[in-house]
Amino acid sequence: MLTARNLTVEVGARTIVEQASLEIRPGDKVGLVGRNGAGKTTLLKVLGGATRPKSGTLQRADATGYLSQDPRHDAVPDTTVALVHVLSGRGLDDLATAMEKAQIAMAEDASADTINRFTEAMERFEAAGGYEAESEIRKIAAGIGLADDRLDLPLGALSGGERRRLELVRILFAGSELLLLDEPTNHLDADAREWLLRFLRSYRGALLVVSHDLDLLDDAITRVVHVDREFEAATGVLVEYKGTYSQYLTARDRDEERARNQAKRQKAEIARLSTLANQMRGQTAKRARVARNLDARVARIEAQRTDAPVKRRKLAVKLPTPPHSGRTVLTATEIWKAFGSVDVLTDLTFDIGRGERLLVMGRNGAGKTTLLKVLADRLDPDIGTVEYGNGVSAGYFAQEHEGIVAGRSLLEHMRDAVDAGSPDSELRGLLGMFALAGDKADQDAATLSGGEKTKLALAQLVAGRHNLLLLDEPTNNLDPASRTAIGRSLASWPGTMLVVSHDTEFVQALDPDRVLLLPEGIVDFFEESMLELVDVT
Repeated sequence: MLTARNLTVEVGARTIVEQASLEIRPGDKVGLVGRNGAGKTTLLKVLGGATRPKSGTLQRADATGYLSQDPRHDAVPDTTVALVHVLSGRGLDDLATAMEKAQIAMAEDASADTINRFTEAMERFEAAGGYEAESEIRKIAAGIGLADDRLDLPLGALSGGERRRLELVRILFAGSELLLLDEPTNHLDADAREWLLRFLRSYRGALLVVSHDLDLLDDAITRVVHVDREFEAATGVLVEYKGTYSQYLTARDRDEERARNQAKRQKAEIARLSTLANQMRGQTAKRARVARNLDARVARIEAQRTDAPVKRRKLAVKLPTPPHSGRTVLTATEIWKAFGSVDVLTDLTFDIGRGERLLVMGRNGAGKTTLLKVLADRLDPDIGTVEYGNGVSAGYFAQEHEGIVAGRSLLEHMRDAVDAGSPDSELRGLLGMFALAGDKADQDAATLSGGEKTKLALAQLVAGRHNLLLLDEPTNNLDPASRTAIGRSLASWPGTMLVVSHDTEFVQALDPDRVLLLPEGIVDFFEESMLELVDVT
């Protein structure tokens, strides 16, 4: 299914893995894990064929389905109809396009020739199983939580979350022998997530998955591969553990404790032998020979020295006190927004007051992301107005990190977020608060992992000193510890927030004042009982 030998993978000047080997056999269900920034996404790109390794050999099954973190960067035109793109998973797209062109030609000129061409195209599509395929696609899309009408839209009209769900539909429809999935449950509600878990449990091919979804890792995998960069001298190795994710955590803790104890013993022994050698040096010839022997023993221990695991730095995020604003922070009046013939937002009117937390809820495709883009002035409404109150400064967190630009460093992104004159030392300090310290500040932001991009975008919000935050899934891609730390920080911040989130724990900590239900546009007070609806909307 997949065999990698002596694989070396680099991103920028950083080595992800060096001379590593990996084998995935039919029926294997493997979780690829490691801390944020360890290089899991980069390694998966190489294994999936999206990028090339620096060296080594790689073989994979011909029928391989690879889900990237951002399929919008794939070389597929935005004008491609979503259904046609999914059909391409089985090579049915060309037949579907030919049939569509023949139908258009027949509508313009219903001659015997155009009618015959359309009939022939339709028969070829039918013979290849095209009509049954469309029914299967719509069934998979319903399971993944992609609204049926979205399949009839061009790719450019889909949100980032919808684009990822569509790519997942395409991969599952294609019937791949090997699945390489990067955060497959991102943007899925509870029903769609449970559907995917059932699919992966019964899937008979091979699976390699990167995920922070602990239920998926415990439920669907039988082996863990750890991208190990957590030891002081680690240059990137792959360490395998049998069993579920929970079993891996127990085994990993034992390994780290064993390594710490051995490193401690070796350090003490090196100190003891070095002290003894230094005491004997410069004395008699016999003692000098003993000192040289002791030096040789120290060198052998140093050569085989175990590196103690680097302690994971916990985030300690502190948002600055927001500047004062008027009592009414934002007013949206009769907002309408459509894409083509599909109305996404219709006659939407609401306001939000100073210090209020407004949670936006609605099914997938209800327009939550579109609304935040309109409020953040990233998208113009077709009808209606958005007005900020006196002294309001809005910061927008985009779930797909559209503001992170390739070719620009983290530090340059931070400079964009603040007024001119803020010293780089202060900006580096803010990056460090989000565990993006040291040389990483000069790294190309496009090479960051999904979790690191989330942290960079949040660091930009902190640097901007806003009093209104428009947050679209702010805890996406974060590991559990980082999600908890950032959730607590946002929950204790006294400014104004309008939030979209499927993270039940985060919403509970945030304790919203009101909810805005889409697509209806109903505003109501938040109640504890609504928590059970957070991850199903």
